[in-house]
Amino acid sequence: MAGSVTGNIFKVMTWGESHGYGLGAVVDGCPAGIEIDEEYIQKDMDRRRPGGNKFGTKRNEGDKIKILSGVFEGKTTGTPISLAVINENQRSGDYGNIMEVFRPGHADMGFYKKYGFRDYRGGGRSSGRETLARVAAGAVARKFLSQLGISIKSYTLQIGSVKAEKKNIEDIFENQFFMPDKEAAEKAEALLKETSEKGDSLGGVVECVISGMPIGIGEPVFEKLDSSLAKAFMSIGAVKGVEFGGGFSVAEASGSENNDEFYMGENGKILKKTNNSGGILGGMSDGADIVARIAFKPTPSISQKQNTVDIHGENREIEIKGRHDPVIVPRAVVVTEAMAAITAADMMLMNLSANIENIKKVYGVV
Repeated sequence: MAGSVTGNIFKVMTWGESHGYGLGAVVDGCPAGIEIDEEYIQKDMDRRRPGGNKFGTKRNEGDKIKILSGVFEGKTTGTPISLAVINENQRSGDYGNIMEVFRPGHADMGFYKKYGFRDYRGGGRSSGRETLARVAAGAVARKFLSQLGISIKSYTLQIGSVKAEKKNIEDIFENQFFMPDKEAAEKAEALLKETSEKGDSLGGVVECVISGMPIGIGEPVFEKLDSSLAKAFMSIGAVKGVEFGGGFSVAEASGSENNDEFYMGENGKILKKTNNSGGILGGMSDGADIVARIAFKPTPSISQKQNTVDIHGENREIEIKGRHDPVIVPRAVVVTEAMAAITAADMMLMNLSANIENIKKVYGVV
């Protein structure tokens, strides 16, 4: 299977299946000397793991991370970092009734037509559970970026029709939906309760903010920072849309409205009056916060009866059983942070070779 590796210098490969023995990631290209341990990574794993809130799947996996290589005495060695989670709570029997049936909204049909078989145990490689490997690798990238003064924070802006205002970003850890708006979180809870009782599901929007990126990170043609981030976000299974800064609203704006005017700040840095660019101009960071919004579709596994077909070409009716999230957005918040961190780490390392002066500094040439 192609397509399990991302990155140019900071490379990440994920492996494993939803109901297999385990899942994990291999991180290659991470610089040596970065302090990292399982406890640090586990904090992000706990934010993503199933069973974390009452609207999440009842599959209660511990998702305990193990560092198998690449770290010695608490620091990265510069060699490949292997990270693994052993599956503990698989119930493949929950999927026996869909063994030969294509679930609406899932990758089943495409996978079967492409490879000639499919792992029906929760979707196998196409399962959202694969994202735990991204979160583990993303924690390593986040720790690397922290050494450079770069931070990443995501939060839920919308669940179904409920939209949050950015009242207090610190409130995101005070409610189960990671919303910066307590009132909106309460409305979202009521809506989800009503929706789940009908055997249905909801989607939503996550906003991801990268702070501290220096100017000029990203390449001006095929490796643009925004295109690379968009690819990273779109690689998350349930994502159907990504926008930066003003996003689709800029189509209705004039140039004078959309352009971010520059000015010199008191600290001698070039600043912007607005941030319609979302922190990226010409494919490169412009010094402002990088702001992306990521749209997630409703969870496709619902308990309502649906029409479909099977591998024999027969029309069928399906009612999906098992343990599924009526909304995946809250658990996806940390996944967007992970993909942003992996991409930003790769771009930071790529930028080292952009200028001869950078290279001379590395090798101590005056």
